[in-house]
Amino acid sequence: MKKFGLFLLGGIAAVILLANLGPMIGLAIGLVILYFSVKGFMKAETTSKKVIWAVIGIIAACSAISNVPALLGLAAAYVLYVVYKNWSGKKQDSNDDSDPFVNFEKQWAEMNRN
Repeated sequence: MKKFGLFLLGGIAAVILLANLGPMIGLAIGLVILYFSVKGFMKAETTSKKVIWAVIGIIAACSAISNVPALLGLAAAYVLYVVYKNWSGKKQDSNDDSDPFVNFEKQWAEMNRN
């Protein structure tokens, strides 16, 4: 039953992700343009260049704000990631000897005894 729930949740998340793919691309492009306009504004020395970069930044910010529903797509991508990780149902072994930090307190206590 757990697999069916994960499959259903993953299917819904995949549909939401695909539906918001366009706004996600628009949000990314708007944020990149906004980033470069802020950098250009900070480097500009004349007032006219600062005004031009500010106008470009305002337009890019409006574009990014209009694509806020893309955050649902990002959340759906995260849900797909969690479903993928939980699909096998295997938990990581907490007593894994390959990680040197797992038994640090135990080894520290052994060193202090000697």
